[in-house]
Amino acid sequence: MEMVSLANSDLGRYGLVLLSYLIGSIPFGLVLGKMKGVDVRRAGSKNIGATNVTRQLGKGLGILTLLGDAGKGVLPMLAVAALLRGRGDVDLWVVFSGGAAFLGHLYPLYLGFKGGKGVATALGVFFYLNPLAALIDVLIFVGVVYNWGFVSLGSLTAALMMPGLIWLLTGSLPYTGLASAIGILIWFKHHENIGRLKRGEEKSWRKNGSGK
Repeated sequence: MEMVSLANSDLGRYGLVLLSYLIGSIPFGLVLGKMKGVDVRRAGSKNIGATNVTRQLGKGLGILTLLGDAGKGVLPMLAVAALLRGRGDVDLWVVFSGGAAFLGHLYPLYLGFKGGKGVATALGVFFYLNPLAALIDVLIFVGVVYNWGFVSLGSLTAALMMPGLIWLLTGSLPYTGLASAIGILIWFKHHENIGRLKRGEEKSWRKNGSGK
């Protein structure tokens, strides 16, 4: 009860948002890579996310990175929702928490604010906002990657579609606003990929290195 009372104080609510950012800053891909003696920031695309970890260290560690990055998006939101249950503005604080966790992955305190592209962490946030919307978005991502072979194109398409899905399935302005902000930041963080896609230089997930 004392923890709940503290969380509901002004200082406590802001503290929860800050804690969400710090949790979001945990670089699971980097940590798992270091355990294998590989700094993923110096290999492949030099990204700390699941795609680069999979390419450099295999599917097992790639899946663990995906789960860790998604988990650090959804778990802070679940915790905030539980601690602030019953408040009229609980959804707003949950949105702040999810946004902070997402920003933590993009701009992690522990890595000099140089982080990943946020797709897996966004997935965790979206699963909290609406599991059905997140599932549909995952299917969109898989369909795009299967047809064209580019993970970045799948991520960009999924990020573009998510705000509309959230609005259609929840009708929540705060949730839709968060999904929109996340989508914009994902596109911003993929600016190099967008350039390579335009030039036909983006690396395909397929072994032959070209899209379908």
